[in-house]
Amino acid sequence: MITIANEWLRAEISPAGAELKSLKRLEGQHEYLWSADPQYWAKTSPVLFPIVGALKDDTYHYEGRSYRLPRHGFARDKPFDGKLVSPTEAAFTLTDSEETRAVYPFAFQLTLRYRLEGHSITCTYEVRNPSDSQPLLFSIGAHPAFAAPAREGGPAYSDYFLEFPGDEALVCHKLEGNLVSAHTETIALDEHRRLPLRHDLFYADALVLKTLRSKTIILGNTINDRGITFHHEGFSYFGIWAAKDADFVCLEPWCGIADHVGHRQQLEEKEGIQRLEAGDSWTRSWSVNCF
Repeated sequence: MITIANEWLRAEISPAGAELKSLKRLEGQHEYLWSADPQYWAKTSPVLFPIVGALKDDTYHYEGRSYRLPRHGFARDKPFDGKLVSPTEAAFTLTDSEETRAVYPFAFQLTLRYRLEGHSITCTYEVRNPSDSQPLLFSIGAHPAFAAPAREGGPAYSDYFLEFPGDEALVCHKLEGNLVSAHTETIALDEHRRLPLRHDLFYADALVLKTLRSKTIILGNTINDRGITFHHEGFSYFGIWAAKDADFVCLEPWCGIADHVGHRQQLEEKEGIQRLEAGDSWTRSWSVNCF
């Protein structure tokens, strides 16, 4: 585990999947991330690469060949090369290998950088195409799980809310067998543009959003003043999810999305696919301000 810290926050990141495992406020030792209780969901913040969501039949076609990838790809289960850049910044890098090329025939370098500044942590995804001739086709997404703990004398899960300053309602695309369908559901927000959390919101899987306007989302509760402000820029899609009856919520900005139920499985036609030309680089970031 690699630890970065400043006078307000401490973060722990595992080289296994470059996964943020803990984000703690030093004053009072308040933990903002989910505990990874395996009874519900044993992860905390996996990176989704080189696909987001599921492929139709777990299969895609590229240049006349067929390949198989599991939901959300393979990066979350790979060992990254991690290093401490400074006391407040760490970087983790994964490059292609014979093993990855068997299921994903592209050269790539994926780096995740975590940096603390004040009461915030920023996670930056850097994708580089080291090829001198072949384009790199990929999707990438975040999946951080934030604790919404129910405690005796404290808030219940239903006391937590997500606030969307730029939206009056959420238009959710329903999933069918892990694939995006043409059916949508509109979830109204209250007069404060808030969505109160309920466990049954996620019984049918994630809320998949293609038209979210809010670039800042607040997770708070009506009992105390603890929470986060989540900021994301440059991501075309957004997911909100929790495991069944678990006391957390995932806020997931995505550059990419699961296959549509009618997709032809051609990688170049995949909705949200990113194309990076030979020698080029690509970056996106999300951040969390803790209060």
